[in-house]
Amino acid sequence: MKPTLLILAAGMGSRYGGLKQIDGIGPNKEPIIEYSIYDAIKAGFGKIVFVIREEFDAAFRDIFDSFKTRIEIEYVYQPVNVNVDGLKLIERTKPWGTTHAVLVAKNVINEPFAVINADDYYGANSYKIMADFLINKCSPSKMCMIGYILKNTLSEHGTVNRGVCKVDSKNNLIEVSEREKLAMQNGIVKYNLGEPNKTGEVDPESFVSMNYWGFHPSVFEAIEKGLYNFMKENPNNPTAEYYIPDIVSSKIKSKEIAFSVIPTNDSWFGVTYKEDKEMAINTLNEHIAKGVYPKKLWG
Repeated sequence: MKPTLLILAAGMGSRYGGLKQIDGIGPNKEPIIEYSIYDAIKAGFGKIVFVIREEFDAAFRDIFDSFKTRIEIEYVYQPVNVNVDGLKLIERTKPWGTTHAVLVAKNVINEPFAVINADDYYGANSYKIMADFLINKCSPSKMCMIGYILKNTLSEHGTVNRGVCKVDSKNNLIEVSEREKLAMQNGIVKYNLGEPNKTGEVDPESFVSMNYWGFHPSVFEAIEKGLYNFMKENPNNPTAEYYIPDIVSSKIKSKEIAFSVIPTNDSWFGVTYKEDKEMAINTLNEHIAKGVYPKKLWG
């Protein structure tokens, strides 16, 4: 059975100033998502599932319904407010986080699947190694994360926040430590830059999580239970979010699931701010010049 690619695309893009998930980046105005789909098809994925807000439906279908001749396409909605039996929850203006985004796809995914962000570029080879894992190694007790090399994810335009991974001798994930305000200075990666007495160093060869996960469908049950308990603990907090690393950490701690950290040398880039767009365009043009992608992506 071919694996599925679950694309999280329900964010509003408030810092970007628009619906960045479908903003044109490629030479023919292709959004980053199209490069993800192209790489996924080449790697052997059999289905794409978009997690979107219901109000984005027409905008997404206008672009991606045409891909149904190449790969199966599904759309699921992530609502801002949810009704849960036995819980009285405060009105919210944003959804419950990335685990909630994964959970809304429960009814359309029955096979091993990968999760990515819509507005991030992960590199062509990462899809090949992810597909290989999902087809040959994924199980209810063995899932994975693509581990990017920290130095390949830094920005020349300012500091970034990263989840720095600690792994054991078998490259299984032990923990993810959030590090803020990271940047390279004189060949050394420092964090908390600009904060006296708080600055520290991180090995530039460290693995970092860029929210690229490989899951067995049994994870839906774990997320459902975890999210319910999180909602129960935060019924009056309108901004509380339950993230993928939260459920991953809990399953590692309970020893129910081992997460392989699969190394990739691919460079990653994301488009968070309008200023990031020029860098993204230039990087894709470099890949096209090297023959990674054709100039006209779909021929």
